[in-house]
Amino acid sequence: MTRPLSRADVPPVFGGGAAVPASASAPVFGGRRGRRASAADVASAVVSSGPEAVLLDMDGTLVDTEGFWWETEVEVFAELGHALADEHREVVVGGPMSRSAMYLIQATGADISLADLTVLLNSRFIERIERGVRLMPGARRLLTELAAHDVPAALVSASHRRVIDRMLVSLGPEHFALTLAGDEVERTKPHPDPYLLAASRLGADPGRCVVVEDTATGVASAEAAGCHVVAVPSVTRIEPAARRTVVPSLEEVDLPFLRSLVAAAH
Repeated sequence: MTRPLSRADVPPVFGGGAAVPASASAPVFGGRRGRRASAADVASAVVSSGPEAVLLDMDGTLVDTEGFWWETEVEVFAELGHALADEHREVVVGGPMSRSAMYLIQATGADISLADLTVLLNSRFIERIERGVRLMPGARRLLTELAAHDVPAALVSASHRRVIDRMLVSLGPEHFALTLAGDEVERTKPHPDPYLLAASRLGADPGRCVVVEDTATGVASAEAAGCHVVAVPSVTRIEPAARRTVVPSLEEVDLPFLRSLVAAAH
């Protein structure tokens, strides 16, 4: 597959059109005897082949909260009389609340129901984020750029609605055409349902959507839905693969880069 353009390859975009690398050879468009494409032709072709929507995970992707979740789980289980080993963290990271909570109950033998633990973890987590939360480097700039160029963005999280609504205070609800919580779908990540539903509600083809995720669980969900994936690993390592690009930070992700991923696959 053609290598997607990196940010170094593509100058910034102004006025809604994708800039074209000076080194790129101009394609020939149809017509009598053919003609050499102008810069405007090439820019239009790149834009038309860009993402129909960008679907973004929340914890660890847009906001620096994966550590908050683990600290909350350690605190709650300590109160229940159980110490959580670090090995459990890689199992629960990025997973839906129901799966993570049930795993920890089974791993520790804690005397608490899944329903009670879910409420307790969500409440303690919200207490933490109300003391302040940091956005991941590049998150604010990316969301602003997508909005400025009318590219629909959706927030697709395994967190519950009450958590998402509180986090939107920091993220800015105006940046999202849609938000979807883990307790609003029958099957959440790693199943494809959240990303398929988000694309459907936006009227977008999943194959022309780019998903930005930080965990293997989220990546599996997005790939099962048929989306392009940009992985920005937070806790666990993620390897590159077909239709999956791994970058170290959201600072490496901008609209020309996202457009190049879709263009390269089509």
